[in-house]
Amino acid sequence: MQKEVVVSGIRPTGFLHLGNYFGAMRNYVRMQDEFECYFFVANWHSLTTHPDTKELQNSVYRVIAENIACGLDPDKVALYVQSDIPEIAELYLYLNMLAYKGELEKTVTFKEKARAQPDNINAGLLTYPVLQAADIIIQRAVKVPVGKDQEQHLEMARNLAERFNYRYGDILPLPHAFNYGDELIKIMGLDGLGKMSKSENQQSTIYLADDNDAIRKKIMKAKTDQGPATPNSEKPDYIQNLFTLMKLVSNAEAVAKFEFDFNASSTGNCAIRYGDMKKQLAEDMVQFIAPIREKANAILGDKELLHKLMKQGADKGRSRAAETLKMVRNAVGLNY
Repeated sequence: MQKEVVVSGIRPTGFLHLGNYFGAMRNYVRMQDEFECYFFVANWHSLTTHPDTKELQNSVYRVIAENIACGLDPDKVALYVQSDIPEIAELYLYLNMLAYKGELEKTVTFKEKARAQPDNINAGLLTYPVLQAADIIIQRAVKVPVGKDQEQHLEMARNLAERFNYRYGDILPLPHAFNYGDELIKIMGLDGLGKMSKSENQQSTIYLADDNDAIRKKIMKAKTDQGPATPNSEKPDYIQNLFTLMKLVSNAEAVAKFEFDFNASSTGNCAIRYGDMKKQLAEDMVQFIAPIREKANAILGDKELLHKLMKQGADKGRSRAAETLKMVRNAVGLNY
């Protein structure tokens, strides 16, 4: 039985962190045994904001290495760099003919980016969702793991595929949002302000590349308070975040102990010792991240291996992409 095709990408705009791991990468590892998976590093997408590209190459290498270190098997999936699949760019051109200025200007991410960089509203920024659609459609994916903030872009990919099929013939499958039905894990920054970020809020974000001392220092500085005023109180977001992290990396007994202490606490009788909790969490986090960091660093230190793995992924990605592009060209009438 042929497996369904899954596509997902990640921008190389900074170091990967715990939110990336528990929000996406852990599920990627699970998907690789159940689906035909195409995972890519979206380096073209990163150019829409005109970043300093001096570090772009190293960022791409790191994303590849860290995905493998987290459990992706290059022999099971196609793990490639977006710019190594030139077929994406050609499909992007055809899909742009089916996209309209008005709908592109209404996308939430375009409006947010346009406000953030009013002097850099380039065509690539406007057509970002079209390139994203090309990423998905080139592999004829039917399932796309996305968060709430990307559902609008996925809807546009589906609309563009429908328009293509209506105009040229029914050849493109329609992609749909996918997750395992589990409640999405939201990991906040350790300062309690927003979520962890690849490029911002660095002292409150735990990166997969952090060394042991950095992990300990960040967790020990995490925001806490004086403790609950009454037994069985509702946890503030920043306290709940510490418990969320502990549930992800600590054993059940440790979690149960600190849950009991929190629920037994009240003003004048604070049983929960946040300092002890953070020490426990810090050591458990070190044990969790260290193997990922060490494996990623070993891959990064072997450029020959890294390039071999990237080529392997690109060959897999281009094989299916070339099939799609041949179908598209024939449908449009460009098969001279």
